[in-house]
Amino acid sequence: MAMASSNLPSVVGTSTRPISILLINPNSTASMTQACLRSIAATLPPHVTVHGFTAPPTAPSAIEGRADAVLSAADCFRALQPIVATAQPPFEAFLVACFSAHPLIPMLREEYAQPTIGIMEAALYASRMCGDKLSVLTTGQRSQFLHQDSINTTYGLGDFSVGCEAADVSVLELETKPKEEVYAGLVGAARRLVERGADCICLGCAGMTEMQEVCQKTVGMDDREVMRIAA
Repeated sequence: MAMASSNLPSVVGTSTRPISILLINPNSTASMTQACLRSIAATLPPHVTVHGFTAPPTAPSAIEGRADAVLSAADCFRALQPIVATAQPPFEAFLVACFSAHPLIPMLREEYAQPTIGIMEAALYASRMCGDKLSVLTTGQRSQFLHQDSINTTYGLGDFSVGCEAADVSVLELETKPKEEVYAGLVGAARRLVERGADCICLGCAGMTEMQEVCQKTVGMDDREVMRIAA
C-alpha cells in the first residue's frame, strides 16, 4: 500500500530572522527597478526584505551590449560602496538584475563576502531543474548573440540549450512601444523556441518580468515552464 504524504516525517521552519537582500538594477531606468520588485513581492516570505537600487543617472538607461555593461558596472560600483557600508541591517546577498554575464557580478564577489548572482545565471540554473532543453527569449539581435555566447562559454550550458531568439525590440521599447507590437514580437520568438524543442524559456531581460503570462498563454506552454526571472 502506498504511503500518503501525511505519513512522511517532516519539519516546519521556525526561523523569523530578518533577511535583507539588495536587488541591483545596473541601468538608470528606475521604472525597471520597480517592475522587478513588483514581480517578486508575492513570493517573498514576510521576514525577507528586498531593497531596490537603480544605477545613477550617469549610467546607461539600458544595457544592450558590452560597452553599456562596462560603463554601468563602474558607475554602480562607486555608488554602491557607501550604501553597502552603512546598510542596517547589512545586506546578506546581492542580486544583479540584468540578464547578462554582467561585469558588476565578479566585481561584487571580489569586494564583498556576501553571495552575489545575476538574474541570467539564476534563471539558467533554475531552468535546468525545470526541463531538459532551456532557451532564452531576448530583445534584439545583439543581445541574442551575447546571450548565446554566455550560455555556451561563461556558464557551460550549451549542451542543454536550444538557443536564443530575439523579439526585435529594444530594452526601452518594452515600455514605450504599443503593447500589441511588443507582445507580437515576444510571442513569435517564443513559438520559434518551442518549435526547436525548448521546454523552458527564460525571459531574457529584466524589463520582461511582467510579460510571462502573455507568452505562456499564447504559446500554449501549459506543460512547460516560462521563467519570469528573467528574471
